[in-house]
Amino acid sequence: MEPVLAAATVIGPILLLAAVIWAFLRNRRASRSNEARAERGARELRHDIEDRPRKDIDL
Repeated sequence: MEPVLAAATVIGPILLLAAVIWAFLRNRRASRSNEARAERGARELRHDIEDRPRKDIDL
């Protein structure tokens, strides 16, 4: 049992570090289609907020 625990203690953090580096490199830059979709969504949200009547205005 001790050899397995020793191997897991050494290999576990190495695999975790490799997974974090891989995820960071993979998600470092958004693709143009995702960036365009995000911009379009933000524009639509701003437009919806401008069109929504203000309910906190005293009459």
